[in-house]
Amino acid sequence: MLERKNVLVTGGSSGIGRAIALRCAEAGADLVITYRKNQEGAEATARDLRAKGRRAEVLRVDISQEEEIRRLVEHLQRTVSRVDVWINNAGADILTGDAGRHSPLQKLDAVMAVDVRGTVLASWAAVGMMRKQGGGSIINMAWDHVGQGMKGENPGIYSAAKGAVASFSRSLARDVAPDIRVNILAPGFIETAFGEDADPKFRQKVIEMTPLRRWGKPDDVAGAAVFLASDAASFLTGQMIMVNGGVVM
Repeated sequence: MLERKNVLVTGGSSGIGRAIALRCAEAGADLVITYRKNQEGAEATARDLRAKGRRAEVLRVDISQEEEIRRLVEHLQRTVSRVDVWINNAGADILTGDAGRHSPLQKLDAVMAVDVRGTVLASWAAVGMMRKQGGGSIINMAWDHVGQGMKGENPGIYSAAKGAVASFSRSLARDVAPDIRVNILAPGFIETAFGEDADPKFRQKVIEMTPLRRWGKPDDVAGAAVFLASDAASFLTGQMIMVNGGVVM
């Protein structure tokens, strides 16, 4: 489905980003993956991609910084010449570890810097490359609850950021059509670090509220990403696919 395509995945060191990179490789793509902190995880992902017979390059990039995005584009232009699919998966963690204990303002600043500013900057960079090369596909990451909301401090902060990403992506899709497609993935409850470490009662509650009666896996999101990246989705732009087992319909 992605033979002879170059795919860039931001935040490819773990979780959903890692799963997307692996599925893209299985579909025939060569990969560039970025990370900000987890170099060990990014290198491990790259080794697994190469084991599948694909080319894989790892780059450290803080996508919230314009200068780092500019250097990323310059590097890509020198090394791979084109990026057929650009997947903006990187996001700030406000739920686990020390980040989960940050103040509401600290959390808000983090998601606005990475999830919103970073996605916008990276999307603009992708558009710049894709217009010169004659087209491409951009996939941005939102959240399944942005359309109906969820009570709580963290959900409110997350809604502000991911709702912005969804709205921006739809506007961008209109702006860059017909040569560039822009679509949105909106995961629900996925077994990343947050889901794996969640309280057992909360985990069971999620299962009970999910029509498909389980938590999602990163690979579930990755399958949808490969579809949106492929020519099978050539008539889709500005659309949001919710990968959530039916929690939000």
